[in-house]
Amino acid sequence: MRKIHHLSTCDTCQRIIKELELKENDFEFQDIKQENISAKELDAAKDKIGSYEALFSKRAQKFRSMGLNEMKLSEADYRKYILEEYTFLKRPFIWIGDALFVGNAQKTIEAAKAALNE
Repeated sequence: MRKIHHLSTCDTCQRIIKELELKENDFEFQDIKQENISAKELDAAKDKIGSYEALFSKRAQKFRSMGLNEMKLSEADYRKYILEEYTFLKRPFIWIGDALFVGNAQKTIEAAKAALNE
């Protein structure tokens, strides 16, 4: 699978797409604001990464505005919030074959770049 879950209005996502030279004829692009990640895809990602918390963006504005930063969230809570609100999915979220790259950390992008060049 070659797919990227991104936010089209996110400058960081757009910069990473450019940096990785992702093209729509080679990749499936899913703008999570238009179509959030499905439960099946989220569960597959959790199986690959190990937890829903690792897929959850604590930088999202709603994380604080909803008071979630003051709560002890369970794995079920992280899953529920990601499926309810696209903004909680850490992005970009890139599948390259069986490998999954989540977030915008430089080491993550470098690893994705290496996987694309294999």
